[in-house]
Amino acid sequence: MNILITGSRGQLGTEIQKQLRLGYSELGELPAAFRKGEVTAIDLPELDITDLAAVNTYIKQLQPDVVINCAAFTNVDGCETQPDAAYAANAVGPRNLALACDRVGAKLVHVSTDYVFSGRPNGGVQLDESWLPQPISTYGRTKLLGEQYVRQFCRRSFIVRTAWLYSYYGKNFVKTILGAGHKYGQVTVVDDQLGTPTNAVDLAHVLLLLAEGEQYGLYHCTGQGVCSWYEFTKEIFSLAGLSAGVTACSTAEYQAAHPDSTSRPLWSALDNRMLRSVVGTDPVRSWQDALTAFFDHWDGSNSMKEEH
Repeated sequence: MNILITGSRGQLGTEIQKQLRLGYSELGELPAAFRKGEVTAIDLPELDITDLAAVNTYIKQLQPDVVINCAAFTNVDGCETQPDAAYAANAVGPRNLALACDRVGAKLVHVSTDYVFSGRPNGGVQLDESWLPQPISTYGRTKLLGEQYVRQFCRRSFIVRTAWLYSYYGKNFVKTILGAGHKYGQVTVVDDQLGTPTNAVDLAHVLLLLAEGEQYGLYHCTGQGVCSWYEFTKEIFSLAGLSAGVTACSTAEYQAAHPDSTSRPLWSALDNRMLRSVVGTDPVRSWQDALTAFFDHWDGSNSMKEEH
């Protein structure tokens, strides 16, 4: 199996490489087809996925069996101030990969987001793949357009939406909030935005499970369960043994204090219904179990120095 990972230096791309190198993850062994695979991991500046000619040339020369696209412009506030860059990375780039993959018959695994939904309260029902997207930010709109291009231009494609992703590698909410807790001894976090934290270990494992097969289409993959950012923070501090205080605030209060902040969905808890239907069970851990495993395996000392 010849595998290409784009956006390879991010937290998800790095985790996928680790699992492919080891042949297993915390969730179990990888499919046999990946255990002796040829892995090409690439990122900027080696390949700019917004350049169609460059993407076509690269894919044609490499002839991958599977392309896993982890590249994206994920800074939600930055997307609002740099919409052209957001459209290029989140919509044009996936389109280019889809066109190139379809030409050589490669599978394309594309990672998307819960931010394609409006986040309006709906009675607490978790959103499965049948819910209609209605994004409220440039980030959400560009990621939705990227989904549409992948679906339109690559016949052998998987689109996998995730949410609240964190990892042993790179920057993410877990490390950022820990750094703030250590530095200030007190943090304020919104308690009316609800969703599901997702450990990159779980997401990477599922992406590889799907990529082995041919059950193409749209999937959700997040941790099981629902919490607020406030509840997530409380659990992070508890597992880290950090005694810093956590104060809850509303989104309206946060935006009043940070007027340049872009609107986020208030409810973006996803349901992995298609994953359960295809795999037969939900292989993803509860968000609490996955977070506990994170602290069991993460050496935070070096990463804290890198982050702060």
